Amino acid sequence: MRTTNKQLIHNSRRDFLLKGSALSIGLFAGAGNWSKLFAATGRSPFSLAGVQVGVITYSYRSMPANADQLLKYIVDSGITAIELMGDPTEEYAGKPSNPVKFPPFVPGQKRPELTDEQKTQLKEYNAKVAAWRAAVPMAKFEELRKKYNAAGVSIYAYKPNALGVNNTDAEIEYALKAAKALGANAVTVELPEDAAQSKRLGDLAAKHKVYIGYHAHTQATDTAWDVALSQSPYNSMNLDCGHYIAAGGNNTKASLLALIEAKHDRITSMHLKDRKSKENGGANMPWGEGDTPIKEILSLLKEKGYAIPATIELEYDIPAGSDAVKETRNCMEYAKRALG
Repeated sequence: MRTTNKQLIHNSRRDFLLKGSALSIGLFAGAGNWSKLFAATGRSPFSLAGVQVGVITYSYRSMPANADQLLKYIVDSGITAIELMGDPTEEYAGKPSNPVKFPPFVPGQKRPELTDEQKTQLKEYNAKVAAWRAAVPMAKFEELRKKYNAAGVSIYAYKPNALGVNNTDAEIEYALKAAKALGANAVTVELPEDAAQSKRLGDLAAKHKVYIGYHAHTQATDTAWDVALSQSPYNSMNLDCGHYIAAGGNNTKASLLALIEAKHDRITSMHLKDRKSKENGGANMPWGEGDTPIKEILSLLKEKGYAIPATIELEYDIPAGSDAVKETRNCMEYAKRALG
């Protein structure tokens, strides 16, 4: 039994490497057209010494961000591959409008409490969205993938708000089908506290052959993912290196690099941010000013040839006179310098 499970994991990971995010365009446009797709921009998903450095579109949350605006920000940032958040994607695909309007995002500020009427509206709206997700055709998701591909941007991961305990199986299967339509090999979601939920997700992921990349915050430890990884070869890690370091304690630079080496065949993507360790306050910092060993991580990916997308996640405060595009570009430039 042990050998069979190991072989399943090996085969699944091999499929990921062969058909992974860098080649997602080839899956839908034909591998022979892959180089032509990027000819107009002169860029390649593996433009940084064999390491794919991308961005999660959450990084642009401080700016107006529909699907077309996001694409411009991504290209202007010098990025060629992304983890795509669900809201603008679903809006593009025709998701019903939310009757409960939230104020613009302000970093560090909590959202106001909902009134009883708003709570009722939101409950009814969530049911309406669940029904929409269960029936929505994939045509608009495929259209969006083609639009992004034509601009030289591939999508390696999709993060919709449709993978939680309260979401139906139909919503979860929708998310997996949408990921495929977008050209992604993985969806990402917070690591569940309940093992029954990661088992549920892993079983559905195996059905659709799409990875579930579990993201952890400061609860991350070297063994935090072990239960989920044991439940399905399609359960994987979305390793947030900044949060890992900010947890402090036994989580050190050396242990993080060792974790990447030990689990590299189960990591479908990682998030890069520079955070201080818990002992140093845990703050998000501009790259190069925190305790996350970003240079060492990128060098490890390069030296070992690990096909793990390294995802810029912009979380530090944007300086006056700058914006998310400029800061994402700064992170990319840091990565370029780190990789020589």
